[in-house]
Amino acid sequence: MRAKIRGTELYFDVHGMGLVAEGDRMVERPVLFLLHGGPGGDHSGFKPSLSALSEVAQLVFVDHRGSGRSRSDDRTTHTLDNNVQDVAALADYLGVERFALLGSSYGGMVAQGVAIRYPRRVSNLVLCATAPSFRFITDARRWVEERGTTKQKRVCHWLWEGNFQSNEQLYEYYEVMGPLYSRSFDRETFEESWSRGTRTFEQTNLGFDGFLREFDFTDELHKIVCPTLVLAGAHDWICQPHHSELIAERVPRAQLKIFANSAHAIASDEPEAFLDVTRKFLSCPPQ
Repeated sequence: MRAKIRGTELYFDVHGMGLVAEGDRMVERPVLFLLHGGPGGDHSGFKPSLSALSEVAQLVFVDHRGSGRSRSDDRTTHTLDNNVQDVAALADYLGVERFALLGSSYGGMVAQGVAIRYPRRVSNLVLCATAPSFRFITDARRWVEERGTTKQKRVCHWLWEGNFQSNEQLYEYYEVMGPLYSRSFDRETFEESWSRGTRTFEQTNLGFDGFLREFDFTDELHKIVCPTLVLAGAHDWICQPHHSELIAERVPRAQLKIFANSAHAIASDEPEAFLDVTRKFLSCPPQ
């Protein structure tokens, strides 16, 4: 489905029931917006693994403007700030006053921005393998320089400079870096996931050559007032766990869970544990 909002067109997909029968009454489930990573990825990476969350919430999978199946219009508008405002506008479009958020990686950066800017609209917040500021790039670059192979350093140079020339180069980057993103990396699974997805290398460039170099929510994290679950992979190289620890320290009502056997892709590395802790958190009544 598509929503024309704020001068662009967002693709979104809804999964699960909003009203469920319990005995002689209908019970309303919370609406959970799922925000994908990248920039330049799409929501397909959440399917089918996170679809199980429909047991506790009605899921709204969203492609950020200029990414995935959302419209690619004026690229100067494809910014973190507009991604933040788009989430609230999509909620308005759907008639949803309060909603939960799950943001992974770059999606977690967007989710932080939404919870800071619209604190009374977010009921529950899940921040997965993410960071509160541009400093994650410096730390990740250092990690690759100290531990990366020659090939990994070469493809990461495209990322750091925001200089991908094609989706084929973006594919090569993820193929080379895949074992670092996921400890359970499997080439066949990677090929299937890549084929299902819609990648946009230009959006990746816009982020790493632009707004990701300067965003900083660190001193605003105290404005997040909703219950917050912060998830990190102990072996995450690009959004290292100390960034999640900082978020959990600064957000007043946050709880932190570090997955000992996960890298960046927690839902792939420890799927049952990820779903268990997330379901339990989302089942808590909004406050």
